[in-house]
Amino acid sequence: MVLITKMREYRARYNMKQEELAALVGVRRETIVNLENGRYNPSLKLAMDIAKVFSCTVADLFFFKEEDK
Repeated sequence: MVLITKMREYRARYNMKQEELAALVGVRRETIVNLENGRYNPSLKLAMDIAKVFSCTVADLFFFKEEDK
């Protein structure tokens, strides 16, 4: 299974830069980059903090998809 994220789309809706989101949730910009590129799975706390920034649920931002075989 692959973690899919809609963080980039939500940031675009809010006209927010990666640096701004990182500062709001207390991580480095590189963490946001890695999350958006699927190279990092967030902790539950981080996922909830990001969802709170965008006034949505964790399930709105993150979901798993079966890998194509």
